[in-house]
Amino acid sequence: DLPAALDDRGGWLNPDIAPWFADYASVMFESLGDRVAMWSTINEPLVVMDGGYMHGNLAPGHRNMYEAPIVTHNLLRAHAMGVQAFRARAVQGSRIGLVTNLEPRYSASDSREDVAATARAHAYGNRQYLDPIFLGKYPEELAEIFGDAWVDWPEADMQLIREPVDFLGVNYYSRSVIQHDEDRPPINAGAVLQADKLHTEMGWEVFPQGLTDILMWVKSSYGDVPLYITENGSAFTDAPEPIDGRVEDPLRVEYLRRHLQAAREAIRGGVNLKGYFAWSLLDNYEWSHGYTKRFGIVHVDNVTQLRTVKDSGRYYADIIRTNGRALD
Repeated sequence: DLPAALDDRGGWLNPDIAPWFADYASVMFESLGDRVAMWSTINEPLVVMDGGYMHGNLAPGHRNMYEAPIVTHNLLRAHAMGVQAFRARAVQGSRIGLVTNLEPRYSASDSREDVAATARAHAYGNRQYLDPIFLGKYPEELAEIFGDAWVDWPEADMQLIREPVDFLGVNYYSRSVIQHDEDRPPINAGAVLQADKLHTEMGWEVFPQGLTDILMWVKSSYGDVPLYITENGSAFTDAPEPIDGRVEDPLRVEYLRRHLQAAREAIRGGVNLKGYFAWSLLDNYEWSHGYTKRFGIVHVDNVTQLRTVKDSGRYYADIIRTNGRALD
């Protein structure tokens, strides 16, 4: 979320936010650059745009299709100017990138309508921020999606946005099975619930194969980019408090096992995957859900703040200790 003072001046709709962001980034690099080796400019820009300006379920709560392309473009300009500020001040050996939430889209059928809807959903959800950074252009489908709300941006902006990054962070949680849906503008596409599959408490289908698929797609689309899985995890209903000092969470243990196996399959397929971060270390404050959704591999008593490592945390530690052999 932006500081209220910046939101009062237009927030991500104000083109001046890109240099403002660069100024902020410069302060961070100068203050912490001798201790922080890896930086990301913006986390999940799609969520900022879609949740904050398109559908209004996140701050600042706007619902305006004409604002959404402007926000996307200013997010990308801010990212690029942040990278430039980093290059001007960075300690040798440190790196910078962007973190995006990616979700593979699969067509619900072979019909022309569903296939086209899937392509639009993929362009909006996955390519909207990566094509400009790595290819220097927006997906053609965005003009169709936004119609007269779409903007033809100047070439100088697109060149700026192509500022090279050192890595890409990928946040992965689930997939979507897409069908054409005229009642879901502006993409005219909707996800089909996979009722026979396991879902987390967030309503997200557990689908490890999607992690392999999305990582392979990044490689095939944008080349041998160094990748990090910067978020991957699950919210399940845990016991409200430890029993005999233990929190059993077998569904989360299995989630970690299968998704780390999927990441290993991507590496075997040639993906330049450098690291994996489980979301999250602690049960956390999860946006509008507050403390009701527990993602942690460490249980937190919200009253006493007592921390208890869950079975998933012990399993994750064992995977690290054995350099992955515990996966088998």
